Amino acid sequence: MRQAEFDRELVLRSALKAFLHKGYGKTSMQDLTKATGLHPGSIYCAFGNKRGLLVAAVEQYKQDRDRQFAATFPANAPVLPSLKGYLDDLVAECHSCDSSRACFLVKALNEMADQDAELQAELSTSLETWQAALKSQIQRAKDLGELTADKDPEILARYLVMGIYGLRTYAQTHPQREVLQQLADQLYLSICQ
Repeated sequence: MRQAEFDRELVLRSALKAFLHKGYGKTSMQDLTKATGLHPGSIYCAFGNKRGLLVAAVEQYKQDRDRQFAATFPANAPVLPSLKGYLDDLVAECHSCDSSRACFLVKALNEMADQDAELQAELSTSLETWQAALKSQIQRAKDLGELTADKDPEILARYLVMGIYGLRTYAQTHPQREVLQQLADQLYLSICQ
């Protein structure tokens, strides 16, 4: 059987949106074929099954977020203005009417936690890697003198991650941009103080 030709990144991002919209359990193969434009046979051939498509979509999501993170925090730029921009972008994302307001990794972790230990470990590792990247940026801000020497990058990174999780969750019921911006600004100030 010959391999179907398609834009893999586009297909994975489309599948990701379908999973975000309904959750993994409620997303049917019909939903996935409609979202991706692929026939069921092509999905099975390329990804093995629905879980395989989810795993590939998670990997694509991580790659996209890693690129976004690297672009937001360039190595030669001050950290704190980049962090402010990162939080402002988060507010814009949360304010949109898009179901992607929720973090795909957290949403998948919450849904799959008791069902798939291997996937749970993969998702947890991805979230820990993101936290470590934030810690690295906070350490860099300290090294550049943007933060005082008494700041603990580990604690601030945990606090920042908690605040971002909270902001995304809060946005599900309170999507008003000005409210979300106030919360993001307070989170930023808490890191800077």
